[in-house]
Amino acid sequence: MKLDRPVTGGPCWTELGTSDLDAAKAFYSAVFGWRTRTDPRPEAGGYTFGYAGDAAVAALAPLFQETQPVAWNVAFTVEDADDAARLVRSAGGLVLLGPMDVFDAGRFAVATDPTGAVFQLWQARAFTGAGLFNAPGSLGWVELMTRQPRQAEAFYTRLFGSSVRASDRYPQWGIDGADFGGMVTMDDKFPPEVPPHWLPYFAVEDVDITAADTAGAAGTVLMEPTSLPGGRRIAVLRDPQGAVFGVYAGGEG
Repeated sequence: MKLDRPVTGGPCWTELGTSDLDAAKAFYSAVFGWRTRTDPRPEAGGYTFGYAGDAAVAALAPLFQETQPVAWNVAFTVEDADDAARLVRSAGGLVLLGPMDVFDAGRFAVATDPTGAVFQLWQARAFTGAGLFNAPGSLGWVELMTRQPRQAEAFYTRLFGSSVRASDRYPQWGIDGADFGGMVTMDDKFPPEVPPHWLPYFAVEDVDITAADTAGAAGTVLMEPTSLPGGRRIAVLRDPQGAVFGVYAGGEG
Protein backbone atom coordinates (compact mmCIF):
# COMPACT_ATOMS: atom_id res chain seq x y z
CA MET A 1 0.00 0.00 0.00
CA LYS A 2 1.42 3.34 -1.04
CA LEU A 3 -0.61 5.19 1.58
CA ASP A 4 1.16 5.75 4.88
CA ARG A 5 -1.67 7.56 6.68
CA PRO A 6 -5.47 7.78 6.47
CA VAL A 7 -6.66 9.84 3.50
CA THR A 8 -10.18 10.56 2.25
CA GLY A 9 -11.40 7.63 0.16
CA GLY A 10 -8.71 5.24 1.39
CA PRO A 11 -8.71 2.54 4.04
CA CYS A 12 -8.07 3.92 7.51
CA TRP A 13 -8.85 1.11 9.96
CA THR A 14 -9.72 -2.56 10.24
CA GLU A 15 -11.60 -4.27 13.02
CA LEU A 16 -12.50 -7.84 13.85
CA GLY A 17 -15.96 -8.90 14.96
CA THR A 18 -15.38 -12.10 16.92
CA SER A 19 -17.37 -14.66 18.90
CA ASP A 20 -14.59 -15.00 21.52
CA LEU A 21 -12.81 -11.77 22.37
CA ASP A 22 -10.36 -13.27 24.86
CA ALA A 23 -9.34 -16.01 22.42
CA ALA A 24 -8.90 -13.45 19.65
CA LYS A 25 -6.68 -11.27 21.85
CA ALA A 26 -4.50 -14.26 22.64
CA PHE A 27 -4.33 -15.41 19.01
CA TYR A 28 -3.39 -12.08 17.42
CA SER A 29 -0.92 -11.31 20.19
CA ALA A 30 0.78 -14.62 19.42
CA VAL A 31 0.72 -14.17 15.63
CA PHE A 32 1.44 -10.42 15.29
CA GLY A 33 2.92 -9.60 18.69
CA TRP A 34 0.15 -7.12 19.39
CA ARG A 35 -0.33 -5.52 22.76
CA THR A 36 -4.06 -5.15 23.42
CA ARG A 37 -6.06 -2.63 25.44
CA THR A 38 -9.80 -2.89 26.04
CA ASP A 39 -11.78 0.35 26.39
CA PRO A 40 -12.95 0.27 30.03
CA ARG A 41 -16.16 2.22 29.43
CA PRO A 42 -19.20 -0.08 29.70
CA GLU A 43 -20.82 1.57 26.71
CA ALA A 44 -17.78 0.62 24.58
CA GLY A 45 -18.92 -3.00 24.80
CA GLY A 46 -15.45 -4.55 25.12
CA TYR A 47 -13.95 -2.75 22.11
CA THR A 48 -10.25 -3.62 22.15
CA PHE A 49 -7.34 -1.90 20.39
CA GLY A 50 -4.37 -3.82 19.04
CA TYR A 51 -1.01 -2.03 19.16
CA ALA A 52 2.18 -2.56 17.21
CA GLY A 53 4.65 -0.74 19.40
CA ASP A 54 2.94 2.48 20.45
CA ALA A 55 0.68 2.68 17.39
CA ALA A 56 -2.95 1.51 17.33
CA VAL A 57 -3.22 -0.66 14.22
CA ALA A 58 -6.52 -2.57 14.47
CA ALA A 59 -9.41 -3.44 16.77
CA LEU A 60 -11.06 -6.56 18.13
CA ALA A 61 -14.68 -6.45 19.26
CA PRO A 62 -17.45 -8.81 20.35
CA LEU A 63 -20.27 -9.51 17.91
CA PHE A 64 -22.97 -6.92 18.50
CA GLN A 65 -25.78 -8.62 16.56
CA GLU A 66 -26.84 -12.28 16.26
CA THR A 67 -26.67 -12.09 12.46
CA GLN A 68 -23.19 -10.54 12.42
CA PRO A 69 -20.59 -12.96 11.01
CA VAL A 70 -17.16 -13.50 12.52
CA ALA A 71 -15.04 -11.46 10.11
CA TRP A 72 -12.53 -8.67 9.62
CA ASN A 73 -14.05 -5.39 8.43
CA VAL A 74 -12.34 -2.55 6.57
CA ALA A 75 -13.21 1.12 7.18
CA PHE A 76 -12.69 3.93 4.66
CA THR A 77 -12.23 7.59 5.50
CA VAL A 78 -14.98 9.98 4.38
CA GLU A 79 -15.36 13.70 4.98
CA ASP A 80 -19.03 13.38 5.96
CA ALA A 81 -20.52 10.03 6.99
CA ASP A 82 -24.11 11.17 6.41
CA ASP A 83 -23.39 12.40 2.89
CA ALA A 84 -21.46 9.21 2.15
CA ALA A 85 -24.34 7.05 3.43
CA ARG A 86 -26.75 8.86 1.12
CA LEU A 87 -24.37 8.29 -1.78
CA VAL A 88 -24.11 4.58 -0.90
CA ARG A 89 -27.89 4.29 -1.26
CA SER A 90 -28.08 6.28 -4.49
CA ALA A 91 -25.28 4.18 -6.00
CA GLY A 92 -27.13 0.92 -5.31
CA GLY A 93 -25.65 -0.10 -1.95
CA LEU A 94 -27.30 -0.56 1.44
CA VAL A 95 -26.63 1.12 4.79
CA LEU A 96 -26.87 -1.52 7.51
CA LEU A 97 -26.07 0.62 10.56
CA GLY A 98 -25.76 4.31 11.30
CA PRO A 99 -24.45 6.84 10.64
CA MET A 100 -23.85 7.27 14.36
CA ASP A 101 -21.39 8.99 16.66
CA VAL A 102 -18.72 7.00 18.48
CA PHE A 103 -18.00 9.10 21.57
CA ASP A 104 -15.80 11.98 20.38
CA ALA A 105 -13.75 9.69 18.15
CA GLY A 106 -15.78 10.09 14.98
CA ARG A 107 -18.94 9.13 13.12
CA PHE A 108 -19.37 5.84 11.33
CA ALA A 109 -21.71 3.67 9.32
CA VAL A 110 -21.73 0.07 8.11
CA ALA A 111 -22.76 -0.53 4.50
CA THR A 112 -22.73 -3.08 1.70
CA ASP A 113 -21.85 -2.47 -1.91
CA PRO A 114 -24.25 -3.62 -4.67
CA THR A 115 -22.37 -6.93 -4.96
CA GLY A 116 -22.84 -7.74 -1.26
CA ALA A 117 -19.46 -6.85 0.29
CA VAL A 118 -19.65 -5.19 3.72
CA PHE A 119 -17.47 -2.16 4.54
CA GLN A 120 -17.45 0.76 6.95
CA LEU A 121 -17.46 4.54 6.56
CA TRP A 122 -15.43 6.59 9.03
CA GLN A 123 -15.68 10.35 9.53
CA ALA A 124 -12.75 11.16 11.79
CA ARG A 125 -12.86 13.51 14.74
CA ALA A 126 -10.52 12.74 17.64
CA PHE A 127 -9.50 9.40 16.09
CA THR A 128 -8.26 9.41 12.49
CA GLY A 129 -7.53 5.69 12.17
CA ALA A 130 -4.49 3.47 12.29
CA GLY A 131 -1.29 5.09 13.47
CA LEU A 132 0.90 2.82 11.35
CA PHE A 133 0.68 1.24 7.91
CA ASN A 134 2.91 -1.11 5.91
CA ALA A 135 5.01 -2.10 8.93
CA PRO A 136 5.05 -5.52 10.63
CA GLY A 137 1.76 -6.13 12.42
CA SER A 138 -0.10 -3.31 10.66
CA LEU A 139 -2.47 -3.01 7.72
CA GLY A 140 -0.70 -2.95 4.39
CA TRP A 141 -3.25 -3.82 1.68
CA VAL A 142 -6.98 -4.44 1.20
CA GLU A 143 -8.55 -6.72 -1.37
CA LEU A 144 -12.13 -6.80 -2.60
CA MET A 145 -13.43 -10.27 -3.38
CA THR A 146 -16.48 -9.97 -5.64
CA ARG A 147 -18.41 -11.89 -8.29
CA GLN A 148 -19.41 -8.67 -10.08
CA PRO A 149 -16.24 -6.64 -10.66
CA ARG A 150 -17.69 -4.11 -13.12
CA GLN A 151 -20.54 -3.26 -10.77
CA ALA A 152 -18.11 -2.97 -7.85
CA GLU A 153 -15.77 -0.72 -9.84
CA ALA A 154 -18.59 1.63 -10.80
CA PHE A 155 -19.79 1.80 -7.19
CA TYR A 156 -16.48 2.51 -5.45
CA THR A 157 -15.18 4.96 -8.03
CA ARG A 158 -18.39 6.96 -7.56
CA LEU A 159 -18.42 6.67 -3.75
CA PHE A 160 -14.77 7.31 -2.94
CA GLY A 161 -13.38 8.80 -6.13
CA SER A 162 -11.03 5.83 -6.29
CA SER A 163 -8.83 5.29 -9.30
CA VAL A 164 -8.63 1.80 -10.80
CA ARG A 165 -5.46 0.58 -12.45
CA ALA A 166 -6.95 -1.72 -15.06
CA SER A 167 -5.66 -5.25 -15.41
CA ASP A 168 -7.26 -8.47 -16.64
CA ARG A 169 -5.39 -10.30 -13.89
CA TYR A 170 -5.60 -7.97 -10.92
CA PRO A 171 -7.14 -4.46 -11.04
CA GLN A 172 -5.84 -2.19 -8.27
CA TRP A 173 -7.59 0.54 -6.26
CA GLY A 174 -5.88 3.84 -5.58
CA ILE A 175 -6.30 7.46 -4.49
CA ASP A 176 -4.50 10.07 -6.58
CA GLY A 177 -2.29 7.35 -8.03
CA ALA A 178 -1.38 5.80 -4.67
CA ASP A 179 -2.52 2.17 -4.79
CA PHE A 180 -3.99 0.72 -1.61
CA GLY A 181 -5.68 -2.49 -2.70
CA GLY A 182 -6.81 -4.86 -5.39
CA MET A 183 -9.86 -6.69 -6.69
CA VAL A 184 -10.27 -10.43 -7.21
CA THR A 185 -13.12 -11.87 -9.24
CA MET A 186 -14.57 -14.80 -7.31
CA ASP A 187 -14.79 -17.79 -9.66
CA ASP A 188 -15.75 -21.44 -9.25
CA LYS A 189 -12.85 -21.96 -6.83
CA PHE A 190 -14.83 -20.01 -4.25
CA PRO A 191 -17.65 -21.99 -2.62
CA PRO A 192 -21.04 -20.38 -3.34
CA GLU A 193 -21.66 -19.83 0.37
CA VAL A 194 -18.63 -17.49 0.62
CA PRO A 195 -20.01 -13.96 0.25
CA PRO A 196 -18.24 -11.04 -1.41
CA HIS A 197 -16.01 -9.32 1.13
CA TRP A 198 -13.07 -7.02 1.79
CA LEU A 199 -9.96 -8.91 2.92
CA PRO A 200 -7.30 -7.04 4.94
CA TYR A 201 -3.64 -7.95 4.50
CA PHE A 202 -1.20 -7.30 7.34
CA ALA A 203 2.52 -6.75 6.84
CA VAL A 204 4.81 -9.26 8.54
CA GLU A 205 8.55 -9.81 8.62
CA ASP A 206 8.33 -13.44 7.47
CA VAL A 207 5.21 -14.98 5.91
CA ASP A 208 6.35 -18.55 6.46
CA ILE A 209 6.94 -17.99 10.17
CA THR A 210 3.59 -16.22 10.51
CA ALA A 211 1.81 -19.10 8.79
CA ALA A 212 3.52 -21.55 11.14
CA ASP A 213 2.62 -19.40 14.15
CA THR A 214 -1.00 -19.31 12.96
CA ALA A 215 -1.17 -23.09 12.81
CA GLY A 216 0.55 -23.33 16.18
CA ALA A 217 -2.06 -21.01 17.71
CA ALA A 218 -4.95 -23.21 16.46
CA GLY A 219 -5.56 -21.16 13.33
CA THR A 220 -5.69 -22.44 9.74
CA VAL A 221 -3.51 -21.79 6.70
CA LEU A 222 -6.00 -21.43 3.83
CA MET A 223 -3.42 -20.48 1.20
CA GLU A 224 0.12 -21.64 1.79
CA PRO A 225 2.89 -19.03 1.59
CA THR A 226 3.33 -18.14 -2.08
CA SER A 227 5.78 -15.91 -3.91
CA LEU A 228 4.36 -13.46 -6.46
CA PRO A 229 6.12 -11.81 -9.40
CA GLY A 230 8.37 -9.09 -8.00
CA GLY A 231 9.28 -11.10 -4.93
CA ARG A 232 6.33 -10.37 -2.65
CA ARG A 233 5.32 -13.37 -0.54
CA ILE A 234 1.74 -13.78 0.71
CA ALA A 235 -0.49 -16.22 2.57
CA VAL A 236 -4.17 -16.30 3.53
CA LEU A 237 -4.96 -17.42 7.07
CA ARG A 238 -7.96 -18.01 9.32
CA ASP A 239 -8.17 -17.49 13.06
CA PRO A 240 -9.69 -20.12 15.40
CA GLN A 241 -13.10 -18.38 15.38
CA GLY A 242 -13.25 -18.30 11.57
CA ALA A 243 -12.12 -14.79 10.54
CA VAL A 244 -9.97 -14.75 7.38
CA PHE A 245 -7.07 -12.36 6.79
CA GLY A 246 -3.99 -12.13 4.59
CA VAL A 247 -0.32 -11.47 5.31
CA TYR A 248 2.50 -10.33 3.07
CA ALA A 249 6.21 -9.54 3.20
CA GLY A 250 8.91 -8.24 0.89
CA GLY A 251 8.82 -7.57 -2.81
CA GLU A 252 7.87 -4.56 -4.87
CA GLY A 253 5.17 -2.08 -3.89
